[in-house]
Amino acid sequence: MNIVFFLTPKREVIYVKLTSTVRQVLEKMKYHNCNRLPILDDKGVFVGIITKEDLISKIKNSPKLEFKDFNKMGISDIITDMIDMTVHIYDNIDDLPTSMLDRSFVPVVDDSNIFIGIIKKSDLLSMSKYNESEKLNCM
Repeated sequence: MNIVFFLTPKREVIYVKLTSTVRQVLEKMKYHNCNRLPILDDKGVFVGIITKEDLISKIKNSPKLEFKDFNKMGISDIITDMIDMTVHIYDNIDDLPTSMLDRSFVPVVDDSNIFIGIIKKSDLLSMSKYNESEKLNCM
């Protein structure tokens, strides 16, 4: 089955721009109650994912960093997961590496690496439960 059936389109996804500051990312994560956000450049190209753990690690390992500095520090200074594993729009759901299933979402891109949307882990689990119940009904 093609991943398009599970796609949450870009217009429905919370993401940040590569030019965002740490403060902007923290505020967006808090407001939307999320731990990971896709990062896009100004052209919409997917460049990676930033997590709360990335932010906490940077803050923890920068003893002279003050809250007022969060307005000046860009996320490009702290991203550890650049060019994260993605899937292409034409891939099949069965081709997803199992390592991707440990994440809350998987970014979906086109041939030019333009971000199209995400596949949520919850949607994949729902499909899996549906398939299991169908198998049980067929026996």
